[in-house]
Amino acid sequence: MSDAETMSGNLRAAIEHSQDIAKLLDTLLNGSTKNVGFALLFFPLDTIDGTLVNYVSNCERGSMAVALKEVLARWQGQPEMSGRT
Repeated sequence: MSDAETMSGNLRAAIEHSQDIAKLLDTLLNGSTKNVGFALLFFPLDTIDGTLVNYVSNCERGSMAVALKEVLARWQGQPEMSGRT
């Protein structure tokens, strides 16, 4: 099996299990309360920009969009960084 096939398989597995991962992460972070929101992004590391990114979150889409915009705005004010690794 090639590295690309393994990466694709690993990404597929992560996406297939994303809801279970989110439930576990939510339990670890929040327990019985809902104080911490999160998003977990899944994307292949071995492809060019523009690749479809999948995500799972414990928040409504609108709340997560606001949080991601805040992160992007913060990153855009920082010195240039390169790569995904």
